[in-house]
Amino acid sequence: MDINAFANKVCNAVKRELGDDYRVEVKRVRKNNGIVRYGLVILFREQNVAPTIYLDAYLEAYERGSTFGMLVSRLLSAYCGGKPGENVDLEFFRSFDKVQDRICYRLVGREGNEELLQDVPHIEFLDLAVCFYYAYQGDMLGEGSILIHNSHVEMWKTCTAELLGLAQENTPRLFPWICCSLREILSQMSGSDGNRMEDGQQEFFWNEVPMKVLSNAKRIYGAVSMLYPGVLDAVAEKERRSFYILPSSVHEVILLTDRGEGNAEAFKQMIVEINATQVAPEEVLSNSLYYYDFAEKKVKMIFC
Repeated sequence: MDINAFANKVCNAVKRELGDDYRVEVKRVRKNNGIVRYGLVILFREQNVAPTIYLDAYLEAYERGSTFGMLVSRLLSAYCGGKPGENVDLEFFRSFDKVQDRICYRLVGREGNEELLQDVPHIEFLDLAVCFYYAYQGDMLGEGSILIHNSHVEMWKTCTAELLGLAQENTPRLFPWICCSLREILSQMSGSDGNRMEDGQQEFFWNEVPMKVLSNAKRIYGAVSMLYPGVLDAVAEKERRSFYILPSSVHEVILLTDRGEGNAEAFKQMIVEINATQVAPEEVLSNSLYYYDFAEKKVKMIFC
């Protein structure tokens, strides 16, 4: 069963279960890189916000043998656990004065996002695009983001240049950058020192793999931290060397110190393979390889 037919079948079943007090709709959500996800939105009476329950995982479970009734019950439990208790006042979003201190930016690839970029203010950067969003934070909905569209720019009577100035100030303040070694990342993931080699082997291995991961403290849309003023130069200054930039995902980039022995073609192939096998399609940033030139203080694209 394709996702569209499955979504409509789920929608009809949920409508029957909940009755006339609820409005149930299938929603097609366009994600990064042109990926479209199907979700279910359930609104009680005059509610103005509700979580979107994405259906891909439910379809996979159905195809693996879970009964349809079981999946509907699971979905309703997810809805009950995440629905807001009352309406959320979104009127503030009409006022530029009330949103400008939380306007931030993030990076997406231009390839695959052509349709999206026609509808949002953005600035081109190499083969990427800098887009803008409002970093929402509230008691009812917690933390989230609202993508800024051209219609918002018109409503606020602002421009892309002003959004950029605000984002350059707000994003580092709300999402401070962090740069960790690969060793530290693996240690955090494993709860140990990141490997089981003997001490001498450990030091040799980590010295031969001069990788760092650059992101933000929340590790959400952290790849854009490479654009924070002075960040790349601060990282390069420690070793006074240039480095390759491998776009791991929209959430982080990998920095690989250039010691004169790097194989750019191999790094490029690594990016392509990891994006194809290890990164969710909507989280892929780019298949390109970048380079920060310490002498020129500039990011270049060396393989696209």
